[in-house]
Amino acid sequence: MAYAQKLIATRWGMTIISATAAVVAGVLVLVYVNRYRNSVKAEGAPVTVLIARQTIPKGTSGTVIATTGLYSATTIRQSQLANGSLSNAAYLRDKVTTHDIYPGAQLSASDFAAAQTNIASSLTDRQRVISLPLDAAHGMLHNLVVGDRVDIYAGFNVIPLGTDGAPLSGGQARPVTKLIMGNVLVADIAKQSTGGGANVAFKVNDTQAAQLAFASDNGKLWVAVRPSAKAKATAPAIVTLETLLLGVPPVTELHSFGVRR
Repeated sequence: MAYAQKLIATRWGMTIISATAAVVAGVLVLVYVNRYRNSVKAEGAPVTVLIARQTIPKGTSGTVIATTGLYSATTIRQSQLANGSLSNAAYLRDKVTTHDIYPGAQLSASDFAAAQTNIASSLTDRQRVISLPLDAAHGMLHNLVVGDRVDIYAGFNVIPLGTDGAPLSGGQARPVTKLIMGNVLVADIAKQSTGGGANVAFKVNDTQAAQLAFASDNGKLWVAVRPSAKAKATAPAIVTLETLLLGVPPVTELHSFGVRR
C-alpha cells in the first residue's frame, strides 16, 4: 500500500500508471472491436432455412410437406433467421402443423407438434383410404398384416348384353372373375370380435375407392398377397368357366357378353 502511494506521488509513477491504463483500455477496445466484427460477420453469414411455398393448412403431416414439395430450402443471411427456424426436413418426420403456415414463411419448430396416429394425415391429393368387410378366407386374414401389398380380384354374375347395351331377354347370368386392382397397400386391419372377419382398409386413389365400393357391394372380393419385392404380373383378363376349363380365349368370352373390342 505504501509503495503504491509513493508510486502515485512521483511523476515517473504517474507515467507508468497512465501507460498501463492506456494499454488496458486499448486491449478492451480491440476485444470489443473484434467481437463486434465477428458478430457482424456472423449475422451476414449465409444459412439455409425451409420456406413454405404455398399455404400449408393446420393439421398437415410433416411427411406430406416433405414429400409433396410444400417447402423449399432457401439461403438467407443469419440476421434474417427467425427464432427456431428449420434447416433440415428430417425434423418434419412424425410431426403435424399446429396452425396455418402461409407462403414465404420460415418453417419453425414452433409450427409443429408430435403427430397423433391418424391415417388422414398421411394422405395427399387424390389418395384415399377405404375400408371393406372381408371374411378370413377371402381376405387372407390369418396372414395379412398392415403394410402388405395385395392384388384384389372381384367376382360377379354377368348377364350377356345385346347390341344396344341392354341385358338380353332371357339371358342367363354367368360367373366372371377378374383382377381389378394390383399392388394395393393395406393401411389398417380391424378384426371383428366375432365371426373371424375384419374390416380391411386399403390405400388407393379416389377412382379406385369407388370401384372397390361397387365391387364389394355387388360382387365378391378376393385378396392375394404380393411378393414384398420385385413382384411381377400378367395383363389382367377375365376368368369364366369357358376360359378355365375349355381354354376359350378371354377376348372371345368378352364378345359373348356383348363387348365389342
